[in-house]
This record gives sequence, C-alpha cells and structure tokens, in this order.
Amino acid sequence: MITPIPHPLLEQLRQICGPANVLTHDDPTTDLSPWEQDWRKRVRGRALAVVRPGDTAQVAAVVKACAASGTPIVPQGGNTGLVVGGVPNGSGTQIVLSLSRMNAVRAIDPANLTITVEAGCVLQNLQAAAEAAGFLFPLSLGAEGSCTIGGNLGTNAGGTQVVRYGNTRELCLGLEVVTAQGEVWQGLSGLRKDNTGYDLRNLMIGSEGTLGIITAATMKLYPQPAAQLTAWAAVPSMEAAVKLLGLAHQRLGPGLTGFEVMGQFALSLVDKHYPQLRVPLWQETPWCVLLENSDSESESHARGQFEALLEAALELGCVTDAVVAENLTQAKGLWHIRESITMAQATEGLNIKHDISIPVSRIPDFVAETDALLAQNVPGVRMVDFGHLGDGNLHYNVQAPEGADGPTFLREFEDKVNTLVFDQVKRFGGSISAEHGVGEQKVHKLPHYKDPTALAMMRAVKQALDPQNILNPGRVLE
Repeated sequence: MITPIPHPLLEQLRQICGPANVLTHDDPTTDLSPWEQDWRKRVRGRALAVVRPGDTAQVAAVVKACAASGTPIVPQGGNTGLVVGGVPNGSGTQIVLSLSRMNAVRAIDPANLTITVEAGCVLQNLQAAAEAAGFLFPLSLGAEGSCTIGGNLGTNAGGTQVVRYGNTRELCLGLEVVTAQGEVWQGLSGLRKDNTGYDLRNLMIGSEGTLGIITAATMKLYPQPAAQLTAWAAVPSMEAAVKLLGLAHQRLGPGLTGFEVMGQFALSLVDKHYPQLRVPLWQETPWCVLLENSDSESESHARGQFEALLEAALELGCVTDAVVAENLTQAKGLWHIRESITMAQATEGLNIKHDISIPVSRIPDFVAETDALLAQNVPGVRMVDFGHLGDGNLHYNVQAPEGADGPTFLREFEDKVNTLVFDQVKRFGGSISAEHGVGEQKVHKLPHYKDPTALAMMRAVKQALDPQNILNPGRVLE
C-alpha cells in the first residue's frame, strides 16, 4: 500500500471527498495524464492533485480549503478544450477540480421546457435524456460524446445549430455556482424573465472558470421537429455560399438549423484518410455547404421546401449541384463527413488552428485576402477552411506544407501566422475566438485585439469576484 506524503491541504481534501477521489503523483500506479494534458496534446502540466468532488457541498468545501491556503484551482469538465484552458501549469502547485462525478440529470420540467443537470453531465447524455422525455436539446458539436455541459457553459460553446438556437449561453436559463470564497449561488430557477439586477448567469457563462465554478445548470428544451432533412450542395465560391445562406433564411425561416461551409482541401483530407465516408461532389467545386432543415409540419413539407430552395439556388448560380439525404442514415453520413474534418486534419499532421468570427457579409473578402497573404508569407501552406457560416464562425486552420516537419513548422511559423490572421480578423471587425474561448493559448494576444476599456472592465470584475486570483489563473486575463 502506498503511503502518501503528508500535506495539510491534501489531507483536508481527502477528508472532504474521500481518499479515492484525491489523486496525486505519490502513487506511481496512478496516471494523471488524462487531467494534466490538453486534448490536442500540445501542453502537459503537473497538478498538486486531481480532486473529484461528488456534490456541490464538496465543491464548496474544496474551494474554501484552497482559498484558505491560497492554492490555485483549475476547474475541468471533459478536458476537450482547444485553447489550453482546463489543464494545470507545470508548477505542481495547482489543484485540478474535476466535475466528472457530478453528472446527474436532476430534473426535467416538461411544462417549463427545461432540464436541470449537473456540470459533469456529458453533452450526449443530456441530449439522450431530453430525447427520452420527448424533447430536443439542440447543442451539438464534435466532442459531444465526451465534453460536459459545465465545460460547454464555461466556454460558451457553439456547434452546428447556432444559426437557429444560439450558443450555449442562449440555451441556459439558470446556474448553480460556487464562488471563489466557497459560497454557493443558487440560481437554478429556470425563469425566462428576471429583471432584478445584474445578469450574473451570463457573466459566468464564457468566463472559463475564472469567476466561479459552475456545478449545475437549467437548460432550455424544445419540441422535437416533425422532420429533419439534410442537403449537401456544391457552390462555386464563398460569395455564392453567402448568397445561398441568405436564400435559405428567406425560404426556410426558423427551419434553417444548420449551415456549414467546407473548403475543397478540408474535404480532400477526409477523402484521403477516411475514404469509406465517400465525400460527395468535393472534386468538382472549391466549396461545399451542408444545410439542415427542421420542420414542424411533416417530412413532405420539409422536402418540398428544400427542393424549392435548391431549384432557386441552381437558377441563381449559387449552387452547381446538390444532393438531399433520402433517410436518417444518409443524413448522419453527411454530418459525419463534416465532423471528421478535424480528425482528418490531425491525421495529416500538426497544424495551426483558428476559431474566428467575422460578419457574414465580409467573410468572402476576408478569406480571399487572408488566403493570399498566407500563401505569400508561408510558401506551400495548405488552408483547411470550414465552419459555421450560418453564424459567421470559421475554423480557419493552417496546415504545414506537404512533407514539412510539423514541429519545425510550428516553431518557425505559428506566431507569425497567428499574428497575420488575427490582424486580418481585427481589420474585418471580427473576434479571435468565436466558440473555443481564450484559455492560456490566446491570453497574451487578447490585449492586442480586445477593446482596452472592455479589458479594464473584465479585470475589475475578476478582482471583485476572485481577489486572490485562485480560479484558473492565467486564463482569459493575464
């Protein structure tokens, strides 16, 4: 039996959560890498301990103990983040507070159209619970099988249906939060109207665990659509894709629940690494668009709308060819292609990721100008452009030249590429983070691209709510 090295705080945490739920490096049989290494395997930190509380009272007690000793806390959900916001630094002095054990669905209120879940509830399980009750929870993203609702709220995650339902912020009606002092804010009312002061809920959402620790949330539910159809269209240019988006809004109205754009090279990587997925139309066009129409009437009504939309688009020249999924299996196959771009890019080699937002009307000019600048500054660069055009969010990723050594490419070009892209984003009135957050990866860039008054206000809020700076220090704000 391993006898842990005595440490006053760790002994206190073991008393709070139980010895089995305080993991340390004292035990050589315990591998902490799932909590200490980020999803992209770009950064590996070292925690003082990984603590896994089982309920909100334990979270509050852990935070009080850490506050008393001045020990920093890194809240963590499914650890699927892409900006190094949920892993410890290398000092060995930070506590990773994993919410994974707090994964229950607490309640479903059919009349209020809400579901209340704990922060560690995996998104896919939340979706399944809503479906079992006859409802839709529309947040959907590639990591839904492992990401948690607490992490989704912490980063204000987006996904593929933002064009209709909004980001995670728009889907949340209430929160339960443990403050930096270990107090519990009970805000799970599920009210759609509450005009009694500052909007603390929205302040916490997107704060990446730097202002408080979300332990539970009340989320909106929607009726299941009568029909959901998916189409895949080839478009001759990004301008044509934007034109198709406007036409889809006009013809489908609120039925338009997904509008994704994918560049030819991005799809070529899926075809190369996952040929069994049979990517349609990609060789014939520079861009493809994936559209989803959710209808409250019937499948025949939805199909009629889709066919009329695509006929009009073909006549206007903003679509050159299209296919409509005949059944749910085909629709899932088309969405699987879109969701496989990230893994195909990772299989191809190291790359530089950008999660940016630009006003939709300016995206064609941004892509044309920035593609040309990158080609000029990084010979042989390959652009993996794809994302949620419906809400102006592009995953504007830069792949190393073919045959280049990945680590060398990152060392030589990552900062240069990021500066070039972020400068262009600022010039076009956009944001350097649309849905992934700031984390540690972009914290040093933020002062160059965020309004200084806004930054001063953010620092004032952080100082007021977490004066010891123990909640996820070094993330969002330097």
